[in-house]
Amino acid sequence: MHTSDNHEPWFELLHLSSMALPVGGFAYSQGLEQAIEAGVITDAASARRWIEECVLHNLARQEGVLWHCVFQAALVKDGRALLMRNDEIFALKETAELRLESRQMGQSLAALFSKWPQAQWLTMLDPTPVGWTYTAAHASLCAAVGLSASVGLASFFWAWCENQVLCVVKHLPLGQSRGQALLQEIKPVLQAAITHLINQAGASTQIEFGSAAMGFAINSARHETQYSRLFRS
Repeated sequence: MHTSDNHEPWFELLHLSSMALPVGGFAYSQGLEQAIEAGVITDAASARRWIEECVLHNLARQEGVLWHCVFQAALVKDGRALLMRNDEIFALKETAELRLESRQMGQSLAALFSKWPQAQWLTMLDPTPVGWTYTAAHASLCAAVGLSASVGLASFFWAWCENQVLCVVKHLPLGQSRGQALLQEIKPVLQAAITHLINQAGASTQIEFGSAAMGFAINSARHETQYSRLFRS
């Protein structure tokens, strides 16, 4: 069977976007649970606003940018630059629970590197003392298996967004049908954020990043001492 050289490995995309991937993402809400507890999120409309603002002011401006930097380093197998960005991602996590989440999910994904023949070189890298962050592990694996940057970012953004919506569905509660409608409503924001990020990266060799998502950080910090909770972050 003939396949084009520029054909995206779609099964790899589906695999890396799957909720069945054993990295433990279901255990985390990234402060969203505290936002519900505090009454910031009360319905589908406020949930959509919260998720979209996290996409625009955190994922698109910082986490996604660093994902792209790691991806570029992994493409040329520059382990030193990759690990430097991994450390940077960890250092920029505002709270203890966000650092715990990033490291636990990252280490879990890194434990699967050996399952992909193309990713064997990643198993030789030593991210001590930080350990693998999920962002860096995901970007590295996307590069190793041949996904393009835009498709890999779509996988990263979508998995994050889907988990956020599932948190809302479980916790408000919100019906499954309304949760699916919410995902549909957020898709254009995800696409716009990824397109802007890719265009920004293509226009400059030194991509700028930075975020000041104070509400996100404060809710995560408050969640650490929330009396009753379903999620670890």
